[in-house]
Amino acid sequence: MYKDNPGPAKGFDKVFKPEKVTLANGHSVLRPRSRLPLILGAVVFVLGCSVYLTGFDVAIIIKRAGQLTVILGKIFQPDFSYFPKVLSPLFDTIKMSLLGSIIGSITGLPVAILSSSNINRNRPTLLFFRLILSLVRTIPTLVLASICALMFNYGPFAGMVAITIFTFGVVTKMLYESIETIDMGPFEAMESVGATKFEAFWTACMPQILPTYLSHCLYCFEMNVRAASILGYVGAGGVGLAINEQVGWRDYNKLGMILLVLFITVVLIDSVSGYCRKKLGGSQ
Repeated sequence: MYKDNPGPAKGFDKVFKPEKVTLANGHSVLRPRSRLPLILGAVVFVLGCSVYLTGFDVAIIIKRAGQLTVILGKIFQPDFSYFPKVLSPLFDTIKMSLLGSIIGSITGLPVAILSSSNINRNRPTLLFFRLILSLVRTIPTLVLASICALMFNYGPFAGMVAITIFTFGVVTKMLYESIETIDMGPFEAMESVGATKFEAFWTACMPQILPTYLSHCLYCFEMNVRAASILGYVGAGGVGLAINEQVGWRDYNKLGMILLVLFITVVLIDSVSGYCRKKLGGSQ
């Protein structure tokens, strides 16, 4: 236990100079210097650089804050007569999210197995598959959708392909990390009695990772519904295209109707998905 050594160390000296304290056994030591001033200085410096480089201006925010209240006021007064026209793009968004999530999750399973260091002992192929995953996860979804729209024409199909690639990268990454934490005893026992690597994995490892795998798939579907709602900005179809149109026409009442329907849809999907993931978590 430290016992403070009485002395005049106060103010500036107490913060920036080591303080001499006496232990219970009579020995004197120097208390470590506080790093708080250095950390605060670094934070202030980084914050100042960020404000300068981004051109942050509080005066503009204060001056134009009134426009935000006008726009929000119109958004919170949705045009309910526009509701029937929201359903078709909303269904397109859900369909391409669901299909993209299913295809991406299924294709991600074998790649996740090949990317697991405790299953795949071949170092070159392991690094190859992990490099592919890093490249896939590096490309933003909007960029993927833009490329797919140029390749496959504008519409929901391009959005579905972009969501598939995104889901593939996310599910594969999370799944191979989960595979690397499982108990390998049953897998090695199966191999020792002559089972192939596939048979050993399917029998010994798949029951361990199946709840986690399904949970990852549901989580990605939740994310994809949100992500698909903005893919229309790059021509990938869905409700994002309707949002882009209403923003372009400055029709914020219809935009409010679209956002309200999208909000309700996302909440319902999140609730159902969360319930399913809770059940899967309880079955592990």
